[in-house]
Amino acid sequence: MSQTTWNIDPFHSEIQFKVKHLVISTVTGSFKSFNGSAVADGDDLENAKVTVNIDVNSVDTGQPGRDEHLRNADFFEAEKYPQFNFVSTSFKKKKGDLYSLVGNLTIKGITKEVELEAEYGGTERDNWGNTKVGFEVSGTIDRKDFGVTFNALTETGGLALGENIKILANIQLTKVQEVLA
Repeated sequence: MSQTTWNIDPFHSEIQFKVKHLVISTVTGSFKSFNGSAVADGDDLENAKVTVNIDVNSVDTGQPGRDEHLRNADFFEAEKYPQFNFVSTSFKKKKGDLYSLVGNLTIKGITKEVELEAEYGGTERDNWGNTKVGFEVSGTIDRKDFGVTFNALTETGGLALGENIKILANIQLTKVQEVLA
């Protein structure tokens, strides 16, 4: 059986997060720089080994001051921990186009198992003959589990920031090589 490597296409992929602010609205941010791959048996991505590396300094919420605050010691400590990393332990089809993606997520040097849902969007060839596959990945993590504990209270005693972070990633993978195993 041959092994196939699929690399994340950074031009056609995005990684976003959403967090409640003042309990009444949601702030959306993204990471502009990341890379990763999936290594699978042949063209079947089930059971693929998925890795993703995110450049913490590329955080972008559309507000430079907030982005700088996220990079500092109150949140991500980007100088000390410049990357978030995900390494899958399981990628299994649940039903239809839905997959369960389980793996170890490392943020600020703390590694925890997380389960994400991946929805297969299809396989297609681009104008240059490259085989592409698309997935929409989603899930929720508790930021406190990763040592991201900064918060403040509102005048009414509520938390200024939500603890649950929604992760949304639209990922397009490009088939790059097949190696006989």
